[in-house]
Amino acid sequence: MPRLNYQIILHVMGLLLLCNGGFMLLATLVSYVYDDGVTLEISTAALVTLFVGTLLMFTTRGHSKEVKKREGYIIVTFGWIFMALSGSLPYLISESIPDFTNAFFETMSGYTTTGASILNDIEAIPKGILFWRSLTHWIGGMGIIVLAIAILPLLGIGGMQLFSAESPGPSADKLKPRITDTAKRLWLIYVSYTVAETILLWVAGMTFFDAINHAFSTLSTGGFSTKNASLAYWNDNPVIQYIIILFMLLAGSNFVLSYFAFKGQVQKILHDDEFKWYMYFIFGFTAISALVVYFQADVAISSIEHPMVWGETESAFRHSLFQVLTVITTTGFVSADYTMWTPFLTILYFGLFFLGGSAGSTAGGVKVMRHIIMIKNGIIEFKRTLHPNAILPVRFNGKSISKEIVFNILGFFILYMLSFIIGAVVFAGMGLDFQTAIGGAASSLGNIGPAFGGLSPVNNFDILSNFGKWWSAFLMLIGRLELFTVLIILTPFFWRNR
Repeated sequence: MPRLNYQIILHVMGLLLLCNGGFMLLATLVSYVYDDGVTLEISTAALVTLFVGTLLMFTTRGHSKEVKKREGYIIVTFGWIFMALSGSLPYLISESIPDFTNAFFETMSGYTTTGASILNDIEAIPKGILFWRSLTHWIGGMGIIVLAIAILPLLGIGGMQLFSAESPGPSADKLKPRITDTAKRLWLIYVSYTVAETILLWVAGMTFFDAINHAFSTLSTGGFSTKNASLAYWNDNPVIQYIIILFMLLAGSNFVLSYFAFKGQVQKILHDDEFKWYMYFIFGFTAISALVVYFQADVAISSIEHPMVWGETESAFRHSLFQVLTVITTTGFVSADYTMWTPFLTILYFGLFFLGGSAGSTAGGVKVMRHIIMIKNGIIEFKRTLHPNAILPVRFNGKSISKEIVFNILGFFILYMLSFIIGAVVFAGMGLDFQTAIGGAASSLGNIGPAFGGLSPVNNFDILSNFGKWWSAFLMLIGRLELFTVLIILTPFFWRNR
């Protein structure tokens, strides 16, 4: 096996740091506009990041312009780590989060769009820092690597290896033959949705600052809010919650389908198996949840602020739809403490932690496509038992799926469940109770945010020890990068030169 091209790896790391430093300058501008007292600190963090990025790019400018598969995996994994390390600087220098472990946790939670937080009083944080916090979601949402792919051709570097390692889901849809064109179109859709949601939330009653921050969090399916109560702060304004619901729905669906919608190719959306099942899951589980909440009036009243804004039926439907969507899309916003909605719904929502959004979306989790293929393969295995000589391929969107893809998906699911079990066992070994341990592992791995027990929507991850926070951050990283990308780097054979 050829030696690794370390120069190109460090060169791309420098490029990513330059991008990160540029985004920090945006947070500096926000801090200056709102005069929140941390403008100098954020600008210092930006300059340090830009300096290190420039230094890395300058010292590796003579690199070989070729990214192979091994380099691609390293760039994606260590790219996220480098971004999280540099992204911690605004918290540390401003002393908004003075502890390095907490600052790294909050930053990794941002870039992986998990939305888990260690902050106990979000509203006391300076606006420039809050903006940076939400911006880490937005950067991570579509993928910092996909952003870099749009720039790499300027350096004469191809990006297909990076896209295959970073792209969410079992396959990377290419809208155009050139991967850079794909990245640019995905980002154009992403930015357009962000602008549209910001305007709608602003018109609906949020301040512009709150609107843009929540747009960042929604489109990235992240979940960071500018309020301690998250979206429950606007429970007396159902319009705001319905706008969030709409854009969570869009963010959790395949962005390629949005591209087809803008092109007027609606039939491709209607005939897409994953999108149909994505909608079936959402409205099916919403109906079940709404019925339970509606007929458990005492539960609804005790756990939902202002439940009677537009009537009890509408309130039960809205809060149920909101919470089902926020879990399935792994956004993590909170409009109510769903852990108080009877044990049945607690178990139901815990099951949804393992569903995930669509492949090609910003959502985390296993992904609907994988579940569909696993279910179809399971049904076919029953048929093969009765008809061992029959040729029965697994079909998705009318096309047969190769055995290699089916085996890859089955392997992914087994690895995902093993990672969850190991994650929960490690948390339990730290002394956490059963609900907190399994909730924390499922939430971190699925990039969801709020969990159960001590990590429920009314609590946060500050209760974890330092080791617990590092372990949670590791689970966030491997979950966001689809397990294989990170775990393969931990194998001895990956680093062998022969």
